[in-house]
Amino acid sequence: MKNLYSYLAGFALLAGSLLSNYRVQAQVFTSPGTTATPTTIVPDTTERREVVVTPAAKKQKAAADSAKRTEHMFRAFGFKGIRLTRPGKAAMLALVLPGAGQIYNHRYWKLPLVYGALGGVIYGEWYYQKHYSDFAYAYNQVTDGKKKVLDPDFKSGAEKVKSVDALNSGVIFYRGYRDIFYLYIGLAYGLQIVDALVDAHLQDFDVSDDLSLHWEPKMMAVPGQTSFLPTAPGVMFALRVK
Repeated sequence: MKNLYSYLAGFALLAGSLLSNYRVQAQVFTSPGTTATPTTIVPDTTERREVVVTPAAKKQKAAADSAKRTEHMFRAFGFKGIRLTRPGKAAMLALVLPGAGQIYNHRYWKLPLVYGALGGVIYGEWYYQKHYSDFAYAYNQVTDGKKKVLDPDFKSGAEKVKSVDALNSGVIFYRGYRDIFYLYIGLAYGLQIVDALVDAHLQDFDVSDDLSLHWEPKMMAVPGQTSFLPTAPGVMFALRVK
């Protein structure tokens, strides 16, 4: 009996050892023939930088967010008659076609001003260019000996001039005004772009409290003239950013 007990005790120890070894292998092997890959923890070495937001950036972001929220609200509630103007689009339209920016802003009453100003300066440019060409032609014909002064074939008043010096003075005079009206055309063209841009900014809601545009009629001095027409009517614009 003693030997039998010793045999059973040894069998129990062997069975316990095999069962423990099986549990360890079951934890290591997830499936037959496949070993579990140990997880590697990589420390976060990314440098954290503090972002500084300026008041101007906050104001610009708030204005953009306000515009987006307002536009989404209008679309959500189905308001067809309410829309937001885009300043960049208004300026681009005015750049491509004068007056298109005012049409985009629904400022139709400004169209006569835009086309009146552009038409006036373009007509002035054509007028002085024509007189300059006619006087230059008459001056060249007389100095080359092909024709004489007071020739009836001359135009734009050159046929009434009695001397070569007077013809030369007419050439200088009309050439000067022709060049000035090139500047006037550029000013009129640029002002209608500025008007479309500023009007689009201020039409729906004011996001720039410091922006102000002031204009008033003014007699402006004509460059290069002291006796004949020293001043001319014009419009003075002042754009102030406080």
